[in-house]
Amino acid sequence: MARKPYAYAQLEGVAQEMRRANDMVFFYEYEKPVATSPTGEVLDLVKEFGPVRTSGRGWAIDETWLVGAAVGVAAAGSPALVRLPAMTTIFAIEYIYNQAGKLRSMTGGQASMPFVLWQGGGGRTKGSAGQHTEVGQEALYANLPGVKVVVPSNAYDAKGLLIAALRDPDPVVYFDYSEVKSGEQPDVPDEAYEVPLGKGVVRQTGKDLTLVAWAPATVDVKRALPELAKMGISVEFIDPRTLKPLDLDLLVTSVKKTRRLLVVEHGHYTNSFGSHVIAELVQVVPGIKARKIAFPDVPGPGAGGMMSWLRPDAPKIIDAAQRILRA
Repeated sequence: MARKPYAYAQLEGVAQEMRRANDMVFFYEYEKPVATSPTGEVLDLVKEFGPVRTSGRGWAIDETWLVGAAVGVAAAGSPALVRLPAMTTIFAIEYIYNQAGKLRSMTGGQASMPFVLWQGGGGRTKGSAGQHTEVGQEALYANLPGVKVVVPSNAYDAKGLLIAALRDPDPVVYFDYSEVKSGEQPDVPDEAYEVPLGKGVVRQTGKDLTLVAWAPATVDVKRALPELAKMGISVEFIDPRTLKPLDLDLLVTSVKKTRRLLVVEHGHYTNSFGSHVIAELVQVVPGIKARKIAFPDVPGPGAGGMMSWLRPDAPKIIDAAQRILRA
């Protein structure tokens, strides 16, 4: 076990699964699957597995073709992983909605669909403007029947969730937000391991307030937590990791204790996944105080100052927590 760059941990997991399943394929666009460990070991998936099992010959930039080919491979029974960049977050939705997500149901469970969409996510950061800053499309995919959705927020979860997704018989959409890749990362085992789908994690225990957030909002939550502690507010921070299926038991246990819920996300406010989290919990634990903060219903601006003004950052999280406690 060692500290590894986020990208290396991900590709290490993919390589281990491709060695385990010799019929698994990995299709991608311009972002070549190459990464280097802190000790200098280089992972080059095209070099190791060749252009038949990867798109290493340099396929055209055609997200529809990539996803269609991967879904076809998975429908034939072989594990298939396709990686799309952040500016193409809904190109795959037609194939997943009409084909990948419904195959097991339409065959009465006789056919599996070992398909994973490794979807790059945007970020609420300056300089990239609307087309490259969108976040929260996991709510779109979570709405599709037969589909699982995961959102890792550190290198350990990134590798473990990716391996679990590749071994799952249902299609999985794996959202990959770059903002969580910098900074200190937890140790990552060298061997293959799974982070179980549908299991959240308590990142910090507390008694006054349950705070639920997933990547990339986890970055802002981590900045807010020390300040909230200085104010004497005891926060229980839960990272769901898997949005669908959602670990409702973990969330209910926490909210029953604190009676207060704050959901923080970078997705747009209207019809966000945070709304679903609140709706689920108020049905099970009536009488709780609940609040959410999210990005407004506007495209991300290019100006850094405007983006900071709109982003649900640490000061806004602190303010929302104080409001719940005063209510």
